[in-house]
Amino acid sequence: MNSHPILIIGVGNTYRGDDAVGLHIAQDIKNKSPDYVNVIEQSGEGISLMDSWKDAGTVIIIDAVHSGAQPGTIHRFDVHTQTIPTKYFHYSTHAFGVAEAIELARALKQLPKNLIVYGIEGKCFEAGVGLSPEVEKAAQEVVEHIKQDIKNNSERKDTE
Repeated sequence: MNSHPILIIGVGNTYRGDDAVGLHIAQDIKNKSPDYVNVIEQSGEGISLMDSWKDAGTVIIIDAVHSGAQPGTIHRFDVHTQTIPTKYFHYSTHAFGVAEAIELARALKQLPKNLIVYGIEGKCFEAGVGLSPEVEKAAQEVVEHIKQDIKNNSERKDTE
């Protein structure tokens, strides 16, 4: 059972350029987050995602997306108020990835109490290591957004 009230999941593939952005952010957050925040890295395989969040109250997922927007564009989805466009997350190496896992969990009533997804518009998904400058800049912004999400979640828990 996950004893951490907040779970952050960085999704990606280190060897596919901008697809690694979720992993980079997770590594950065891990070094800066309070003890009650659990940070993990995953490839984005759907069943594994669902299994990892099953005991968490608040989950934040970060992944690269490809929707046609400008590279570095930040998409933020509150899963309880929005559906996740599956076309955004089609760069997953799995047929059953982030968007599919979320929608299946929604149908099965197995979503965490709070689930936020950050998608960062990638530029290069070809083999290689390192992020494009646009995605690197967006990653820094998302780290700040997540720090605020953690703070807001902690304040919400204090008032409950």
